[in-house]
Amino acid sequence: MFNNRLVNIMLIVLIALTLIGAVALVLYTQFFDEGTADREPTIDEVIERSVETDEITTNLQSNQVIRSQFVIELNDTGARNELEKRDFQVEDIIINELSELGSSDVDGQKGREEMKRSVMNEMNQLLQEGYVEEIYINQWVVQ
Repeated sequence: MFNNRLVNIMLIVLIALTLIGAVALVLYTQFFDEGTADREPTIDEVIERSVETDEITTNLQSNQVIRSQFVIELNDTGARNELEKRDFQVEDIIINELSELGSSDVDGQKGREEMKRSVMNEMNQLLQEGYVEEIYINQWVVQ
């Protein structure tokens, strides 16, 4: 290549260091960069993936009336679109679950959490695309 042996060695070392640096950068960004994988979603992302149900009024098993409304957070917008189309099925699941509960079942936080978990499981069985991440109670009145 060049007549000077020192220049040849320096070029080889420079190329080798450049290649090592490029490989290290690729490996770091692919395997060790946790910046986007483990971060919490922003509120705008949560709202974009959420569906708010209509106000639902039904009788409890104990003949009391409950008026409730929920916000359902899904894992992506495709699942959100599917759930919006299945709104009548979602309301049916919620009404069926609420009608099986007595007033003592919905009084405390534990009962509401169990109800939300049960509704979430039913909805996840219904969905063909994505899944429900969380259900939030937006309104809850028992009379």
